[in-house]
Amino acid sequence: MTALLKGKTIFITGATAGFGHAFATRFAKEGARIIATGRREDRLSGLQKVLGKDKVHIITLDVRDKEAVQKAIGNLPKPFTEVDVLINNAGLAMGFDRVPDTKLSDWELMIDTNIKGVLYCTDALLPGMVKRDRGHIVNIGSIAGTYPYPNGNVYGATKAFIKQFSLNLRADLLGKNVRVTNIEPGMVETEFSVVRFKGEQGKADAVYAGMKPLSAEDIAESVLYCLAQPAHVNINSIEIMPTMQAFSPFAVHRE
Repeated sequence: MTALLKGKTIFITGATAGFGHAFATRFAKEGARIIATGRREDRLSGLQKVLGKDKVHIITLDVRDKEAVQKAIGNLPKPFTEVDVLINNAGLAMGFDRVPDTKLSDWELMIDTNIKGVLYCTDALLPGMVKRDRGHIVNIGSIAGTYPYPNGNVYGATKAFIKQFSLNLRADLLGKNVRVTNIEPGMVETEFSVVRFKGEQGKADAVYAGMKPLSAEDIAESVLYCLAQPAHVNINSIEIMPTMQAFSPFAVHRE
């Protein structure tokens, strides 16, 4: 099944850690060419060293910078110029306070990264896919885009945008051989919580205490399943949670 990835070019945002690093590693093993982007150049260089320059082209890139995204994609070298798959993975949660104790700057950072970054990369790469009449956009959403929880506020709202944007892309691309998938993970132990709690490792560790969360490699396998389907098969979405996580019950505040 994964032979379909051999020779494919996959553009991954946020490839310096977590999901993105797992995606690059897993898909390179399946014969894909990887364009790995992220803000931490040292980590990108390390990834390229492990996987090989022939398989991995690296770009130090902040997806919030529209001009930088356009320039990077406009100057891709051969044989990486024709991107078959875009994985919009770069994203974050920042802060874990209830409204109105949150910081507007945290909201703006999440909107600029989780929404605008996805739009910038999609805008730059989708026209080429449509012209070639082949391609696949994989957006990394979250169960937070479907199920609200206290303190999730703007983070959940950005992932709800990704969910609806993915569906609307499918509607607009009807008749084109360009697929769109939204991956919606639950609890996954990566740098996610460390970032959300602004470096407080103890708080991040407490999120996963006493249970087995998903791993970045679990999510990579889910994406691989979607990518490796025959061209006429589109997986619209995958919602994936650890066995020990379930949907929150309705909350009622009582005096």
